[in-house]
Amino acid sequence: MDIVRNPDIDWLGMKWIFLTVSAVLAVIGGISLFMLNGLNLGVDFTGGTLVYVKFEDTPDLARIREVLSSSELQAQEVTRFDEPGANQVQIRIARASEEAEAEEDQDLTQQWRAVTEVLQREFGVQAGEGQPDINAVSREDLAFFLTEADPERIKEGSSVGQVESRYRELADQIVGYRTSQGGLLRDISDLRSAGLPDSVVSAIEGNYYAENFTVLSVESVGPKVGRELRERAQNAILFSLGGMLIYIAFRFQVIYGVAAIVALTHDVFLTLGFFSITGKEISLTVIAGLLTLVGYSINDTIVIFDRVRENLKLMRRADFKSVLNASINQSLNRTILTSASTFLAVMALYLLGGPALDAFAFALVVGIIVGTYSSVALAAPIVLWWQSYSERRKARA
Repeated sequence: MDIVRNPDIDWLGMKWIFLTVSAVLAVIGGISLFMLNGLNLGVDFTGGTLVYVKFEDTPDLARIREVLSSSELQAQEVTRFDEPGANQVQIRIARASEEAEAEEDQDLTQQWRAVTEVLQREFGVQAGEGQPDINAVSREDLAFFLTEADPERIKEGSSVGQVESRYRELADQIVGYRTSQGGLLRDISDLRSAGLPDSVVSAIEGNYYAENFTVLSVESVGPKVGRELRERAQNAILFSLGGMLIYIAFRFQVIYGVAAIVALTHDVFLTLGFFSITGKEISLTVIAGLLTLVGYSINDTIVIFDRVRENLKLMRRADFKSVLNASINQSLNRTILTSASTFLAVMALYLLGGPALDAFAFALVVGIIVGTYSSVALAAPIVLWWQSYSERRKARA
């Protein structure tokens, strides 16, 4: 399928335009990376705790920040998570000190309780003394309570195993319904919508209360682990670039490998610059996206270089610039089809993938654009420059 029929574009004639665009983007990204925003490293690399909280009503982020800042939790950041209507908040908590390095196995339940206590004092509802929160109670505690309370009056005439099995089933039903509501029940009476018997709902209403927020999950990474992950992420990218340099140098020439690595470094740097400008978080999934970008970008570059190698044999009377232009033009339809289809897929992932895949998909969206661009705009001019330099050196010799 030919999208562009017999293209005859002088790509190398526009090399200074391409190089200027790359330089401008690199400068903007560099200013953001090294002078302004820096990289928003996730808890994977910095160490600390991420707490995800869901509120019944629209959360007041400024108030939450103020409350947590006045506590000992040292909340670094409070941001919205998921769609605005979901009323979910992500709280990032820093390690209290370097001494916390020796406490990497700290019980996450302590963090859970600490955040819950602080938020309850400011945002919580007035509950009966000693009543647990239905939104925080575990499946096992629910099953134990129901077994002891026996709201269905089945202990008489049933074995212990039958009673426990029945109330475990009801506890599963309650937790399953709570999960279907996003982890937060607004009112205990809502459990009737789950098909629970009135006697069970009444027993829960008399012994539990429904808080207007709930801690959905807690994730923690120690500072030592964070440093190790950061070093491994850097090494993974460097080793992949080094391996590709060796492979391309072996298959083509050293200059082809150097040109490809310069283009890949350009792609990764610009992508990180966009992450810095937009403030998106760098996590392990983003590193996976960057490595995917490296593999995708080098593939397009190798296709063009392979065509150059073939055309050097077929176009022996043509100068090297014409060979490069012809090779890029001959690969143009393939490049458009591959890049466009991949771009549509990752754009759908970015728009519909949700918060968990947002940064990963963003890395791929930016990477496909700059990766396709650099194969033509950066790798080919570097090879042309080296060829011209080599010919001039031979002529002088």
